[in-house]
Amino acid sequence: MGNMNKMEKTDKIKIGKFTIYGLTDGTFLLDGGAMFGVVPKVLWERKMPADSRNRILLSLNSILIDTGNERILVETGIGNKLTEKFIDIYGVNREPDLIKSINKCGFKAEDINFVINTHLHFDHCGGNTFKDKDEIIKPTFPNAKYIIQRGEWEHALSPNERDRASYLKENFLPLKEFNQLELVDGEKEIVPGVKVKIVSGHTECHQCVFVTSDKDTLVFLGDLIPTTSHINLPYIMSYDLYPVETLENKKKILKKASEEGWILSFNHDPKYFFGRVEFEEEKFKFTPL
Repeated sequence: MGNMNKMEKTDKIKIGKFTIYGLTDGTFLLDGGAMFGVVPKVLWERKMPADSRNRILLSLNSILIDTGNERILVETGIGNKLTEKFIDIYGVNREPDLIKSINKCGFKAEDINFVINTHLHFDHCGGNTFKDKDEIIKPTFPNAKYIIQRGEWEHALSPNERDRASYLKENFLPLKEFNQLELVDGEKEIVPGVKVKIVSGHTECHQCVFVTSDKDTLVFLGDLIPTTSHINLPYIMSYDLYPVETLENKKKILKKASEEGWILSFNHDPKYFFGRVEFEEEKFKFTPL
């Protein structure tokens, strides 16, 4: 597992007239049992081996959509506001981090027009904000509107005991203070060809991002299908608040993706940003691009 922590992933694909960049904020470790729910360890560890603390390696993947007119960042990783205890628990390794990944594509934080968070768990929106030299927490992308589902925002402000540890207010409250927050209700076109839709299961108002240009479609899955190992239908996280909804939405999206040749983008896969699925022998199979 140690070598993969040092892996530097870059990727770039075309979706019609749009360019999509695969970015990373590094890697972290989560409990393998929690990541695979009711699936026994003897099955899931063949796909993703665990360390001595039963943690598996996950990537903090984002994508940058360049339409030619706008630049839209989807997810901001885990960010730089972490304590030593947190870094140890989650085995965080932010090398390369998200800003370096953006810079490597030829852009700066100031160039981002929109940021989309699929939901507000710390590993998806931690890089929304940063601590400056005076210890003030500010939005990382000063010229961006941050697109968040209203229901997700409201839940994040008053989470329950089951998921309270996943919501860290310093990752999202400053967006409102700096007037960069845009709450949306359900399906919404952010710019022509890029829209968000609620795809519930992980949280009630978890959103996926759908990118369409010419005849090509890409779907950024967020935590609906966090890694390519989760394409198998019963492989559903214990973190999901509504696992049966996750299952139904997985079936719908994988069916359409296999029939229509959609490209899928994976939030936490340590090896792949992008790929397709095909339905063979009564199950969905992943093919990298």
